[in-house]
Amino acid sequence: MRVYDRFELPPDKAELHRRAVRLEWWTIGFFVVAITALALVLGQSQAMKAAWIEDMLGLVPPAAFLIAARFRNRAPNERFPYGYHRSVSVAFLAGSVALLGLGGYVVYDSLTRLIARERPPIGMIEVFGERVWLGWLMIAVLVVTMVPAILLGRAKLRIARQLHDKVLFADAEMNRADWLTAAAAILGIIGIGAGLWWADAVAALVIGGDIVRDGVRTSRSAIANLMDDRPRVVDSDHPHPLYDRLLTAVRDHDWVADAWLRLREEGHVFVGELLVVPVAGTDRLVQRLEDLGAFAREFDWRMHDLVVAPVSRIEPATVTQPTRRARASTNPPTTTAISPTTSAT
Repeated sequence: MRVYDRFELPPDKAELHRRAVRLEWWTIGFFVVAITALALVLGQSQAMKAAWIEDMLGLVPPAAFLIAARFRNRAPNERFPYGYHRSVSVAFLAGSVALLGLGGYVVYDSLTRLIARERPPIGMIEVFGERVWLGWLMIAVLVVTMVPAILLGRAKLRIARQLHDKVLFADAEMNRADWLTAAAAILGIIGIGAGLWWADAVAALVIGGDIVRDGVRTSRSAIANLMDDRPRVVDSDHPHPLYDRLLTAVRDHDWVADAWLRLREEGHVFVGELLVVPVAGTDRLVQRLEDLGAFAREFDWRMHDLVVAPVSRIEPATVTQPTRRARASTNPPTTTAISPTTSAT
């Protein structure tokens, strides 16, 4: 049989990926403009500083996505016999750590300023011969930067779900954090104008807390991916339904007495092993196994590299019980011990 050594997205998914690449270039352009505009009206506001730093770190996820897009589909070689699909997982980790680091910095900086009871001044500037409160310019810039962040984030979320692209999802979360940061910063600036010295630091603290929450969740998911966790849907902790659907479809073959499946994520795609107990007296076993492998790969576009092997029986194995949290979130299949037999793929 032909070794399945390269992966191409289906035509409809390839078009979605090209759209995602265009969105990421637009995102980089947007952040460059936003960073420049915020720097011009930064002042002494802690919330404005948080928004400015967040926009700078917001460049990390789109850059990671574009770098991974260059590598993910390269053909396997002697050094990387499994290909470069995990470049997407590495990019997901980079974007998640950037999100977590940003939130941690904002929380720390805001807490220290709140404890120190710092009162950020927002003075007057001269614009076209007229003296204007700098806060109005801050609010105007923040409102202008909110709209593209909302639109970009929503567009990326839709594509991320269809492509099973967690890097794109992390970037969409960063865009969400960006417009929330802008909204909280506006409230903080208004609070300063109203004489509430603590409003600015509290707004930045709320921003940082929300970003930390997203960063912790996405970082945990990225690390689990690299540790070969069971595949999960892109926008939650629920196991991906493809596992159960594929295993059920395999067991529906009349010559299959039992089957066991193990999958892991490598970027956009799933790889793993399928062990099959043939019905006694099954003829043309090697051909049936090859056909079953082709069936599994055609079952869903995410299925990329699946090793199919025959075994004489599948027995439950004694395993360490998962924690209560893991049992609630993963509901893993029964782990099995396989008796050694001659294998075919």
